Amino acid sequence: MVSAVFLWTAVATGCSYVEDDGDGGGAHVTFLDVGQGLSVLLESGARYALFDTGPDSAGFVDTLLAHGIDTLEWVVVSHNHRDHAGGFMEFCGTGKAAVPRVHVRRLFVGPDTSGGFIRDSVLRLAGRLGIPVDTLLREASLELGAEGVVHRMDVLWPPAYLEVGENGASVVLRADFGASSMLLTGDLDSAGERRLLELSPMLNAELMQVGHHGSSGSSSLGFISKVAPRYAVISVGKGNSYGHPANSVVRKLEYVLGDSSRIFRTDRDGSIKFEYVEGVGLISEVQ
Repeated sequence: MVSAVFLWTAVATGCSYVEDDGDGGGAHVTFLDVGQGLSVLLESGARYALFDTGPDSAGFVDTLLAHGIDTLEWVVVSHNHRDHAGGFMEFCGTGKAAVPRVHVRRLFVGPDTSGGFIRDSVLRLAGRLGIPVDTLLREASLELGAEGVVHRMDVLWPPAYLEVGENGASVVLRADFGASSMLLTGDLDSAGERRLLELSPMLNAELMQVGHHGSSGSSSLGFISKVAPRYAVISVGKGNSYGHPANSVVRKLEYVLGDSSRIFRTDRDGSIKFEYVEGVGLISEVQ
């Protein structure tokens, strides 16, 4: 492994968090196979973070531990649905003592006004484990840097002036890795996509996480065409009862991408890893 110094910087409204003592290699993004849910592992050298945690009882913490990951610099929970936030419960071991199975340095949540039980459960556990919690809104940012090279991750949605809940409240992140970029949309619906494009009319990304597991209520043709991804990933459970991904969404992705081999699905491909290589760009690797 090439030796370098990486740092994750999380900047939200009124807070900042910096770590810079890790060894680094390239930047990696892995869409974990968590069944019908979403969890994206971000890696910089020996340092890790998560966008969403998948559903409870998916065993993803066991997966992290099996790969030697015992600390996460931060976790983002995009909204308060069980298939995106339920896995957070796995961070705590069994028994009365609040002993974390994987140490989480900081938790970021969106302003989702729904999902009281899930939200309260996540916040209660974060309190037991002593994890600081902050809210992400548009214009906040996360950054990944290496010896003067900074990979910026901007929060694009939701804006502070809207009171939103359910899928429309999903935190949306856009990350820059050198000349490459990635868009994480959570479960953002078509109405949210339209409003997001009004705020970010030049939005684009090389790699896109397909919204709401490929539901027909997300991924409008206008949105996909504007983002114009080279790669698209659908995080979805095999044989799920929702019929995800919708055939209409798959057809729209095939039309825009022009190559069905660039559409990845966790139900078919398992965990899907992308590596950013300086001077080369994003390289996909189905695990």
